[in-house]
Amino acid sequence: MDRRAFALNAAGTLALAAAPALARAQAEAPTEGRDYQTLDKPVAVPANGKIEVIEFFWYGCPHCFAFEPTLGAWSLALRSDVHFIRVPVAFDARKEIHQRIYYTWEALGLVGQMHLQTFMRFHVQRKPIDSLADMQAFARESGVDAEKVKSVWNSFSVQSKCIAAKRLEDDYGIDRTPEMAIAGRFVAMQVGNSRLLATTDWLVDRVRQGR
Repeated sequence: MDRRAFALNAAGTLALAAAPALARAQAEAPTEGRDYQTLDKPVAVPANGKIEVIEFFWYGCPHCFAFEPTLGAWSLALRSDVHFIRVPVAFDARKEIHQRIYYTWEALGLVGQMHLQTFMRFHVQRKPIDSLADMQAFARESGVDAEKVKSVWNSFSVQSKCIAAKRLEDDYGIDRTPEMAIAGRFVAMQVGNSRLLATTDWLVDRVRQGR
């Protein structure tokens, strides 16, 4: 089985396995202090009339890898009043490199193609991307132009997005992954991946209701 087929098969299997747990998590109301926190100081969000939801993640995080298939399916079913984005964390120098991976794919318009493959490289192939050379090698393996990757990797655009991501991470007080930020007001905490999404949905509904 080629890598793309394997990735899609793994995604489907993980998503199906998570469905019963998600249903159980939705049956119990979230508890502040365990499932989520209300920010003392709200974070500014875009004034576009939508409820912003952010997943803070790290490519090296096994919980984020397990979460990704279910999160991807969830994001496709969101109502039009929700704007969902992913933000890679930069807790230390190594994670700053991993953060740059995501924004390089984004700059090249390849997140849809390469995001899950990147997780697979870290957690299935056991080949982390810890340098530009690693990134270019991965690009070549995946049929992506390695020179384009190099030109974007250190670009002003990618650097600016990394700075903005770090600011969001600090403003929301993110200290682990995965965590979900909702509407500049709440952070849903990882106490089980299925429960994390159930809590996120509950908080989104709360924002819709003006509470």
